[in-house]
Amino acid sequence: MRIAVCDDDPREQEQIEEALQGWDPTRSAEKFLDGRSLLEAAKRTPHFDVVFLDIYMPGEDGVEVAKALQEESPGTGIAFVTTSTEHAIEAFSLHALHYLVKPVTTEGIVEVFRRLTELRSNRRESIVFTVGSERYTVFLDQICLLENDNHAVNVSLADGRRLKVWMSFNVLEQKLDGSFLRINRGLIVNMDHIVQMGPDICTLRDGSRLPIAVRHSTAIRAAYDNYVFDRLSRRKGF
Repeated sequence: MRIAVCDDDPREQEQIEEALQGWDPTRSAEKFLDGRSLLEAAKRTPHFDVVFLDIYMPGEDGVEVAKALQEESPGTGIAFVTTSTEHAIEAFSLHALHYLVKPVTTEGIVEVFRRLTELRSNRRESIVFTVGSERYTVFLDQICLLENDNHAVNVSLADGRRLKVWMSFNVLEQKLDGSFLRINRGLIVNMDHIVQMGPDICTLRDGSRLPIAVRHSTAIRAAYDNYVFDRLSRRKGF
């Protein structure tokens, strides 16, 4: 688990980490004195699970830092830390996990992670794509098909949009969940969008007919059958 503390006062950083270790002595946090260094570190993967973010830092607005952090890593939980409740309403409008008033206590830390667990159990997984100068946050269940295109990936969405993303096909595949299946060397489909899995052709809801790798067709069809069975079993409560 990756945890960060962003506060311009090193003493406050240590106090938050003491409260954190009161919850779990094995945990430690990466510490940052300003929002810029936090955002730079947030570009690395895996992304932060939780960030404890001071709202009042010299020359910086913690709420604006939080907005930038959410664009970079939508799955990161944010807990604001401050000496005042002045910005509480604005903080919660950003869907912050918690708003902690200093000094931070272990009880407050426990509540942050309880809320994080609850949120993750209900949240739709998403991924951020950069297309030119634009950034798009896309839910994984919106993606129908990914096609390798040299050093780019063509992403087909359920609403008919197509995004050309300049990144490695293999790297993108690692960001997907278990609902995706590689059916050919340069094709990955979302199994929730399949209407028919034939011996050599996979048909999607939008009518797309995609070739299945002949050498691996048996394993591919078995993986799809297992996915469908598991999904139906969960619905029926088996």
